[in-house]
Amino acid sequence: MNRPKPEPVQVVKERRDAALSALVARVPYITFMGFEFERRGDELTAIMPYRPDLIGNPTLPALHGGALAAFLEVTAIMALGWSLMWPRMEAGESVETMPALPKTIDITVDYLRSGLPRDAYARAEITRAGRRYASVRVEAWQDNRARPTVQAMGHFLMPELVVPS
Repeated sequence: MNRPKPEPVQVVKERRDAALSALVARVPYITFMGFEFERRGDELTAIMPYRPDLIGNPTLPALHGGALAAFLEVTAIMALGWSLMWPRMEAGESVETMPALPKTIDITVDYLRSGLPRDAYARAEITRAGRRYASVRVEAWQDNRARPTVQAMGHFLMPELVVPS
């Protein structure tokens, strides 16, 4: 039995990192806000590095609720995009032929505690992903993942997927 020789680990990591960079580059707002994404296998962690201009209430000080909501929405969209991209990328498809990103239908944000003036982290869980729409739950925390700062539930219109021939 002849199996194909596995790719070197470094080649696989570089391909996946390049795909994530290409996905993030599709949304200029991510660069504007300074959001970052770390990849561990097929799991993404979003990072919102602290900047003084993200403060909404200087008396506390607390992060602006709109910045936190945008952080969660972008995290959800990137998680959905990554879930669409992952199997195609692993099958050897080019990054340029990847599908469009999902569009937001609605998002509900629950502010659980004040966002402190420090970095925030978020992860998304896709609770339903169909051909037409997807539901995503996102949670953000700062110092302790067990004490989330903000969470959201969003619904997204999925892009029409063209099956490669």
